[in-house]
Formats: sequence, structure tokens, C-alpha cells
Amino acid sequence: MIREFFAGVGTLLRGFGMWKSNTRLLALGLIPAFIAWLVLLAALAPLVIWLGPITDWMTPFADGWTAPWQGVLRFGLGAVVLVASLALAAAVFTALTLTIGDPFYQRIWRGVERSLGEEPTGETGFWATVGEGIRLVFLGLLVALVTLVIGFVPVVGGVAASIIGVVLNGRVLARELTGRAFDARGLTGYSRSGMLRAGRARVIGFGVATQLCFLVPFGAIVTMPAAVAGSTLLAHDLLRRANPDRTPEVSQSAAPAPAGRQEEPPPGRAAATSTREVSQSAAPAPAGRQEATPPGPTASAPPPPPPGPPRA
Repeated sequence: MIREFFAGVGTLLRGFGMWKSNTRLLALGLIPAFIAWLVLLAALAPLVIWLGPITDWMTPFADGWTAPWQGVLRFGLGAVVLVASLALAAAVFTALTLTIGDPFYQRIWRGVERSLGEEPTGETGFWATVGEGIRLVFLGLLVALVTLVIGFVPVVGGVAASIIGVVLNGRVLARELTGRAFDARGLTGYSRSGMLRAGRARVIGFGVATQLCFLVPFGAIVTMPAAVAGSTLLAHDLLRRANPDRTPEVSQSAAPAPAGRQEEPPPGRAAATSTREVSQSAAPAPAGRQEATPPGPTASAPPPPPPGPPRA
């Protein structure tokens, strides 16, 4: 399980490696990520500024407590509120970025598919992306509430809430980011959930690494294109796990002809080939070169007829 977890982390690193080989392609994803980052920064900045008064309002019963217990309680509660807000912000950032930059991330996803020798024919429409984004925000809100509740557990609540929040939100992010590769192949939600469960440790490793990169200042902007590329690689890993005999999808023009059936050349090409073969067979042998005769006795010329009787 630990090995699979770090394999998921490595999948995100492979996505970052795409920056070296496909710099222009991944650079397209910076624009919507930066716009979404500015929107969330404007929403989180007031929360950070007013975090102290908010924790005081949430704990009126601790007004008469002596130091240092009052400060410990309110500091821990403030940390839990901040972690829950960041968990929700990561989900909102992902949904908003994918919705704003859908054309850009479509190109990134398809570019990675082509580099892997495949390009599914299915489409992932804009409204499907909007629906997935709303679902992601709803799940992110649930994760934030769970994190907030766990944070009220005495002593270990803050640490436990931080770890559980990152793990749960990471899985939600991984599910959303792999949606394009699965939807384009016509997989149902049940099939997708089965694949994600089969590779749970790898999925969580990828999602946790993505979530932690989002928490780094300006990290979300650079990480988002790499996460889209890495999620395509993750989807391929899960598909190979579910179907070990799976072969890359190729177009019909590149597919080999079935056994026992030969591909017919175009009429013009067939006529040219036949003419060339006839001309070659009818061409005289080069000078100084005689055609070899097969071994065996040769037939001799017949003797001349005997002379007839003289005329009178």
C-alpha cells in the first residue's frame, strides 16, 4: 500500500515532467489557473485577517478561562477553521479552473493522450465540466464540515483534522481530474468508482501530493496544468490495472488487415503495377547475355528428304 501511495506521488511528478517536453502546451493552463487563484485569494484574505475575532465569537464560553488554556483553545480552533477553509478552497479552485479553462485543459489532456499513442473519440462537453465542478464543490464542502467537526476533538483534533482533511480532499481532487480520460471512453460512474477503489492507494497518493502543492504559495498555478497531465497518466495506469490485455486505441487507417484478408491497392496503383510487371517480363535480355537452357538432351534437326527419281 505504501508503495502504491508513492507511485501516485510519482505520477504527479511525471505530470511535472511534461513541463520539459510540452512547455507550450502546459503553459496554456497557467492563464485560467491564475484567474481562479486571484478569485480565491480575494475570498480567503478577509478570513485570515478576521480569524481572531471569528474564533472569539465561536468560543464565548472561554472568555473567563485563564491563560494559557484560552489561547490554546482559540488557536487550535482557528487552525481547524483555516484547514477546513483551505480544503474547500482547493475544491473550488479546481472546479473553477477546469470550468474557466476547459478549452485549454482539453488540449493538454488530448496532447498527453497522443503522446501515449491513444486519442479517444469521445467528447467531454462544457456543461458536463460545469456539472462535475458543482459536484466537486459540494464534496469539498462536505470534507470541510467533516474536518471542522473532527477539529473539536480534544488534544488530537487539530492534527487529525488536518491529516483527514488532506486525504479526503485529495481523493476528491483525483476523482475529478481523471474524469476527462474516463468520460471520453464512455465509462459509467460505477465503472470509474470500481477502478478508483482498485487503485485507492495510488489515487490517494496522487491527490494528496496535488493538494499539498496547492497549499504552497503560487504552487496551485503551476501545479494545475501538471495535475491535468498527471491525472491522464493516472487514468491510464488504472485502465491497465483493470484490463491487463488492453492495447492502445488506434485509428482504422493504421490498423492491420485481418488474417486471411489482403488489402486491395487502389485501382490506379494496381494498373501501374500490372503494366510494370508486363513490361519487365517482355523486356529482351541484355546484350552478351544468353538465356540459359535447362539441362537435358536437345532435339536435332530432321534429315533432308531423299532425292526423287529423275524425270524423263
